[in-house]
Formats: sequence, structure tokens, C-alpha cells
Amino acid sequence: MTDNAVYLDHNATTPVDPAVLDAMLPFLRGEFGNPSSAYPLGRRAHDAVEAARAAVAALIGAAPDEILFTGGGTESSNHAIRGAAAMAPPERRRIVTTTVEHPATEKPCRRLTAAGFSVERLPVDGTGRVALDAAERLIDAGTALVTAIHAQNELGTLQPITELATLARRHGALCHADAAQSLGKVPVDVAALGVDLLTIAGHKLYAPKGVGALYVRRGVRLDPLVDGAGQEGGRRPGTENVPYIVGLGTACRLAAGRLAEEAVRLDALRGDLQWRLADAVPGLRVLGHPTDRLPNTLSLLFPGVHGNDVLAAAPEVMASTGSACHAGDPQPSAVLLAMGIPPAEALGAVRLSLGRLTGPAEVERAAAALAAAWRSCRGG
Repeated sequence: MTDNAVYLDHNATTPVDPAVLDAMLPFLRGEFGNPSSAYPLGRRAHDAVEAARAAVAALIGAAPDEILFTGGGTESSNHAIRGAAAMAPPERRRIVTTTVEHPATEKPCRRLTAAGFSVERLPVDGTGRVALDAAERLIDAGTALVTAIHAQNELGTLQPITELATLARRHGALCHADAAQSLGKVPVDVAALGVDLLTIAGHKLYAPKGVGALYVRRGVRLDPLVDGAGQEGGRRPGTENVPYIVGLGTACRLAAGRLAEEAVRLDALRGDLQWRLADAVPGLRVLGHPTDRLPNTLSLLFPGVHGNDVLAAAPEVMASTGSACHAGDPQPSAVLLAMGIPPAEALGAVRLSLGRLTGPAEVERAAAALAAAWRSCRGG
């Protein structure tokens, strides 16, 4: 990595916004109280947590009491999936998910098969979008939960969550959406989506790693993952991580104020990056849905090379070949294989994800570096 490297891996993680850090610092210093304590130091901590809860709720159109703070997106998705399954009646023993899920959804679903659940995975089309005709066949009165990623983290493709939630509701099932990748990039409104449960991850949203939230619609009961005292309504016991919760709340307030403007800016930059690379790399293939997609994400197949080799030859660009959870894995992405892409072609994948650090100069430098790296890998 060079000193002036261009960071194009915002889907892996985002830097902590300076305003988020400023909001956190008092609670790492003098305001160190336990939110459960009755004296003023504790009450101020409690009030800060509740202000953050309100900010998270406002960003997704929820009520504050529907927000449960967690240790991150993986915990949130595990709590939603495993907690909902534990509360399901004995006649509902089916989980419906997709073939393009993050491991934080796929692995809890797989775990449930040992508890007697069947897991059905919806196929996707060539853009990575769920086939709704299959959903209509698979979601029925035996379904306990439908769980799907809102924005596919490798592709940026947005899934038809509203339609999946409608099908789930029609048959009395719950619906969970993993919005870790979409929140702050596109509008996310739980009422419009129709979901019962929604995952939030702080570090995708310019808050620190190690904090997240789970939206739980009023009336939905979840089995807690751990036992302890009564924090978070008894649903997630343990003393609250006040500084990080404050940071998440601040990040949500910032995202709410910048959402529309930032989406337009990132979409234009992504379009410029795509044009520059397509002009320089004959046969370059752009993946994902052409319109129902995140504005910041550009998923590409470089022809005739491995994506890892392209990135190794362009150390001035920080990016990935897919999900950061699989970085360094020489195997083709399971998401791309699920889309019907041949394994040899899928190995050419590179994911470029833009963010607040990205401007026109960074796009120009990154495009030139990646094009030169591709030519080098091809021996040109």
C-alpha cells in the first residue's frame, strides 16, 4: 500500500466520521457512567443511549422502542434468525432465504437445520436479484421466517424486500432484512419495506466497528441469545457500550441529513469510474442490476485474469475481489456462481465501493492504476 492509496472498499468498512468521534469522546472520558445507575452520571449515560436510539429509529422510520442495540451486524442477524426460529410454533419449520446471502445470514440458517428446520434458498437471476416466482412457490403456511439481504454486498443489487415481506405476511411468517450494506446509501424505511426485523451495522455507516442494532417490530417476540440482567428490555442483557452507541446514533443523524445528496454524488462518481475502466479494458463486464442497485458499488469482471492479481498489481488502490469476509480466498465467489457465471470468469471479479473519501481525483487515479494493472497481468 502506498501513502496516497485510493480507498475503494467502503462496503468492507468505513472510516469513523470525525463528528462521530467527537460525539463519542466525552463518554470515553468524564461521562463514563453506567446507564443503569440512578445518580446524575448514570442518568446522563442513559439519556445519551436513548437519544441514540431515537436517531437510529428516525433513520429507518421506526419507533425508538423498536431498536435493540447489539455488538454489530452479525449479532443482529443471528438474533433475528435464531431468535425468531426459537419462538416459531411447531407447525412452522421452514426458513426461506436466498443463494446470495452474507455468512451472517447463511450460517445461522444452516445451523437451524440441526434443530429440525428445513432451509429453502431462493435462486437469483443474472443480475443477482431474487426470482419472485420461486418465492411464491416456497413461502407457505409452514414458513417461520423469510430472511434476505437488502443490498447484496458484493454486487450492490437491491433485493425485492417489499415483495418478499408481502408474501411472508400473507402466510403468517416473519420477514427479516439485512440492511447492513444499504443503510445510509439508499432510503430504508421499515414500514415501506414491510419487514418485522432489520439488521444495522455501525461500521458500514461511518460509526465504529463493534456496534450495531436490530429493528424489532412491536409485537414480535425474540428468544434472547444470552441471559443476564434487564438491559435492552431484557432482550440483549449486558451493560450498554455507551460511547459506541452514541457514535452509531450520531452516524445515523449524519446519514439522514446527507442521504439524497450523497447518493447523487456517488452515483455520478461510480458512473465515471465505470466509463473510464470500460474504455481502457476491452471486454470488461459490469455485474449487478442496472438500476436497482447501491449508488456506490461497482462490481466488475476483468477478462482473462484473476481479480486478486489485478489488485496486487495496483497497490495504490485498496479494493477487494468480493466480500471482505472472504478476502484472500482463491475460490470463485459463491454469489457469482449462483448468478450462473462460470468459475473461470468469476475469478476475475473486483469490487470497487466508493464513499465519503472518494472524489473525482481518486476515481481518475484508481481507473488509471487498475487499467494498467490489467494490462500488466495480460502481459501487455
